[in-house]
Amino acid sequence: MTDVLPDPASNQDMSLLIVDDDKAFQQRLARAMEKRGFTVETADGLQDAVVKIGVHAPAYAVVDMRLEDGNGLDVIEAIHQKRPDSRAIILTGYGNIATAVTAVKLGAIDYLAKPADPDDIVAALGRQPEDRPEPPENPMSADRVRWEHIQRVYELCERNVSETARRLNMHRRTLQRILAKRAPR
Repeated sequence: MTDVLPDPASNQDMSLLIVDDDKAFQQRLARAMEKRGFTVETADGLQDAVVKIGVHAPAYAVVDMRLEDGNGLDVIEAIHQKRPDSRAIILTGYGNIATAVTAVKLGAIDYLAKPADPDDIVAALGRQPEDRPEPPENPMSADRVRWEHIQRVYELCERNVSETARRLNMHRRTLQRILAKRAPR
């Protein structure tokens, strides 16, 4: 794999914007990325990110898909309007193929599931378009993928059990039992 990240000592722009409304995750990731040579700026949501991008568009960005005040795709679009060469990735706990395709069309270079390891993020930021990522060591089980999908639809339906059950073509009581259980591994 060819690494496109410059050496921090080379005086190249290592600015990184982390946009995530989960403050604890955001701060842990910011510290980890600073240790890896990035100059980190954080934003708690869409509006905060757009203001910071207006002042200085970063060379790199790590953006959460779902923000309290908007969508991470809007952040990706704003970054690439100001700085087309910026390398941005989307992080999400609610992955789906359509969203991944949209993120890439808007300029994201990768799409990672949360919680992502800082080394995986650095690898994604440095990956060339022709390089393919390694397959995951421990991919999600089919039960976990199903559970994630149900959780995503439940969130999109604003936690309305009846509406979620209708959209998933599932009995409401069955859905309630699934939602009451812990996530499968």
